[in-house]
Amino acid sequence: MATCGEVLVKLLEGYGVDHVFGIPGVHTVELYRGLAGSSIRHITPRHEQGAGFMADGYARTRGKPGVCFIITGPGMTNITTAMGQAYADSIPMLVISSVQSRDQLGGGRGKLHELPNQSALVAGVAAFSQTLMSADDLPQALARAFAVFDGARPRPVHIEIPLDVLVEPADHLLPGRPVRSSRAGAAPQAVAAMAERLAKARKPLILAGGGALAAGKALARLAEHLQAPVALTINAKGLLPASHPLQIGSTQSMVATRALVAEADVVLAIGTELAETDYDVTFKGGFEIRGSLLRIDIDPDQAVRNYLPELALVADAELAAEALCEALQALPQPARDAEWGVARAQRLRETLATAWDQPTLSQTRLLTSILQRLPNAVLVGDSTQPVYTGNLTLDLDHPRRWFNASTGYGTLGYALPAAMGAWLGSAERPAERSPAVCLIGDGGLQFTLPELASAVEAQVPLIVLLWNNQGYEEIKKYMVNRAIEPVGVDIHTPDFIGVARALGAEAEDVADVEQLQAALGRAVDRNGPTLIQVDQNRWQASVCG
Repeated sequence: MATCGEVLVKLLEGYGVDHVFGIPGVHTVELYRGLAGSSIRHITPRHEQGAGFMADGYARTRGKPGVCFIITGPGMTNITTAMGQAYADSIPMLVISSVQSRDQLGGGRGKLHELPNQSALVAGVAAFSQTLMSADDLPQALARAFAVFDGARPRPVHIEIPLDVLVEPADHLLPGRPVRSSRAGAAPQAVAAMAERLAKARKPLILAGGGALAAGKALARLAEHLQAPVALTINAKGLLPASHPLQIGSTQSMVATRALVAEADVVLAIGTELAETDYDVTFKGGFEIRGSLLRIDIDPDQAVRNYLPELALVADAELAAEALCEALQALPQPARDAEWGVARAQRLRETLATAWDQPTLSQTRLLTSILQRLPNAVLVGDSTQPVYTGNLTLDLDHPRRWFNASTGYGTLGYALPAAMGAWLGSAERPAERSPAVCLIGDGGLQFTLPELASAVEAQVPLIVLLWNNQGYEEIKKYMVNRAIEPVGVDIHTPDFIGVARALGAEAEDVADVEQLQAALGRAVDRNGPTLIQVDQNRWQASVCG
């Protein structure tokens, strides 16, 4: 007779789940009873936070939810940081945990792993948290979760299963059929009103975010029809190819780009929060939208946050962009400003090219060197200098190839486990997976360094590119700039090469472009992870002369 835990695995297979990230424990073993004989691959991190970050990276490249099995109590407190990062960036994640037996919930009796209210703990970092009070609740709980992932703003969902429910007979729930939802289409009246407003614009502009990741082709057609420059958020890099003449990058915090945005008479914001970490990365304020603002978002609440629109359309970004393209074809095309469109975008790119200092150029050279050797690589970043630089200077040809933890929630240690998940999620078959490069600093790496052992165990050919500046240099600069004597930022720097080798990974140190590209070539063919250390000062000296 199949238990609730066994049936859960079968239902997850029906929803297309092929990987689960988790650490088995005495409260979750019943989740594993059916896992060994399933088609789902289990990946064991070294910390539940790592499980969440792996699920996050997997979801970003695969475009479907990452799934975690997490133990009661400390497992849930450990994973909440990863859930917070996924919540901030609208990443689908399904966290399935155990919890005390139904008659012990909230009992305060000192049971193993007991929390007063585990569901309440994660309420702020989940679309919802549901406690199964019976095995019969399982199909509906999963249907609710995938309705969020498929049809709403995707965010983490938590389902907790009491220990006694995990072992309940649940044969009658098989065979279970997955329930899938469609995303909201665009209301014709709202599309017509937006199209009319855009058709009359002389200087239209598009701001596109991570919520529009599936809308690349429609977005390009829309921009070309309107002759509208397109600014992309960090999570939207690659929506328009780097070479597209209307693409103006992710430089919304730069003075020159802000001047262009302020010139626009109509601004279409699609799938973007219009939030600080994309539009004001220097925290100085001053990003202005002076023209009429039109917003498209799957989340009605977000459609009116931060900047109030003249018109708001609650819909899937791709469906809305396609509907707008069709509606605009039927409207007369007014004369655009002759100095707008491609000409204005080109002027901006030329202006920005002269703005970068030597450290920025040297760090950009690091990133372009990686892509020259590994053109299909997925670059997964932490909060570290080359990532901050790449957010501004690097443009890509495809989406889902650049994401990092310097936006949104901004947690350290994200990049290593997330890059591991990104490699697993980049394709169904290992031979077709894209190289995954973790871009991380020496401070951030010490948060999740043990996950190198997870990559060794799982035979993931992860490339960990360590930017070593011997401490928390960005925070140190921040303190000095505010006349605060630096404290706690000059941390001990371990022998990362030795530690990586001790964990079973390959490791080497490089000083210039030639050495880096040779090391990348060796790393990509391995059956496990490689740490490549780049000393900041040596690199800048070799690149800048």
